[in-house]
Amino acid sequence: MYERILVAIDHSPATGRVLDAARDLARLSDGQVWVVHVREHQPGRGGVTASETIDEAHQAADAAVAGLAGAGVKAQADIRYAFLGHAATEIADSARAHDAGVIVMGSRGRGDLAGTLLGSTAHKVIHLTGRPVLVVR
Repeated sequence: MYERILVAIDHSPATGRVLDAARDLARLSDGQVWVVHVREHQPGRGGVTASETIDEAHQAADAAVAGLAGAGVKAQADIRYAFLGHAATEIADSARAHDAGVIVMGSRGRGDLAGTLLGSTAHKVIHLTGRPVLVVR
């Protein structure tokens, strides 16, 4: 099935379900998982501010990798950096870099209209990549 799986995580409630889906896919094909976490930042008056610290980003990715490894799945972390609103580009670039056969990511549950107007990351990833994208709610 999919031997190379990229799973995008954040701090949303869907992250656990996203990791479960990636784990299940990896088990079907003895696949390898790359856990990508995008640390977003934005320019401000005092310089660049981030949505989380570097340690928090690494802790989230490392915890996801440890959980997958504990379930018998080969996994490794990939921390990326992007300006606020550009996480989708980094997710698509990471999928290319790791030659992922599928991208697994969450949805924050906005409707199609809200997602279109607000610019859902999942919608953007779908449009930026030619790879299958499994969106978990």
